[in-house]
Formats: sequence, C-alpha cells, structure tokens
Amino acid sequence: MRIKNEFPLLIVVMIPFIYIAYIWNSVAEKVPIHWNGKGEIDRWGTKEELLIIPLALPLLTYLIFLFVPILDPKKKIEKMGNKFYQLKFIIVSLMSILAMYIIYVAKNLSILNPNGIFIIVGLLFTIMGNYFQSIPANYFIGIKTPWTLENENVWKKTHILGGKLWFAGGLLIIISSFLISKKINLIILLIITGIITLIPVIYSYIAFKNEEKPK
Repeated sequence: MRIKNEFPLLIVVMIPFIYIAYIWNSVAEKVPIHWNGKGEIDRWGTKEELLIIPLALPLLTYLIFLFVPILDPKKKIEKMGNKFYQLKFIIVSLMSILAMYIIYVAKNLSILNPNGIFIIVGLLFTIMGNYFQSIPANYFIGIKTPWTLENENVWKKTHILGGKLWFAGGLLIIISSFLISKKINLIILLIITGIITLIPVIYSYIAFKNEEKPK
C-alpha cells in the first residue's frame, strides 16, 4: 500500500462528511431516513442519523478495500497492481456520490427517485464486469464458488463469462433507468441481478466438471 495514493481516496471519502457539515444548520431535526420501493418516505429519524450514511457507504467501502490485500493469505490481489487501486477509487467514489445524493434528498425532505440509485448500481455492475478478467483467484473479490477457488482455470473462465454478463447487465439497468418507470425498473434490477449472479455460479460448476474429465 502506497501512502501517497491513499490521500486522494481519503478526500473522496470525506466529501459527504464535509457536505453534511456545510448543510448541518439548515437540516430539519426530523429527516427521512428510509424510502420504500416507490421512493416514498416510510421512516423518519433525527438528523444525527444522517451520519450513518457516509459511515456505511464510502468509509466502510474504503476500509474493506484497504484491509482486503492485507488479509489475503496468498497475496493474490497484489498481482492486480494499479488496477486494484483504480477499482477501489471508482467504487469508493460511487459510494460517495450515492451518500451525497441520499443526504441531499433527506435534507430537502423530498421523495427519493430510485432511478438515480439504479443508475449507480448499473455503473457498479459495468465497472466490476470490466475488471473481472483482471482479478486473480482470491477469497475476497470476484465470483467465489468452491469450484473457482479450487481450480485457477475455472476461475479465469468463469470471470471471462461473468465479466461480460455483469457489464451487459449493468448497461441494461442504466438504459432502463432512463426509459422505464420506477416500479418496473426495480423488477428489472432484481431479474438482472439474479441472472448475472446465478449463471456464473452454474457455469463454474460445469467448467469444473469438464476440467475433471480425463483428456
């Protein structure tokens, strides 16, 4: 871990905290802290509870990415080099954007538009899909099944397929967020998430069985 590389990330993590500090005095004592699938407010809380949002999104995400390479027993993640840092920076940035969006909506006591969150989720899927082929076999990041962890060739094949599925699925979610209603978008999100999760798992099992066959 290069200390100088962490400073830009720490700034990204701190932006939602700085935003909260800036608007603090204009935030009502009671703010919405939860919305239903339609984006309607269904739970209220104190403005102090807003601090949970940047803690749970950018800060927690940053800490996970910070400690994963240290906890990796085989130090495989280090082989990603700069690509791991790029992935960490992009995902932490997305979490900061999401945190500020939720804080902004809460501050203005307005309805949350789920399509904004769907777009961020779609971006997350496309980014992960783009990086899947670069992720070496490890216990923390990627499509971790008993078969991918057992066989490095199965890991590579599964992540090639998974990368394409996640990238395409993310694009579909982003496009549908601009064209389709919020309620249908939630269904689309759940279906796509199920497909891009289950197919690589099933494929990893099939690929592993094929690897075991005598050649």
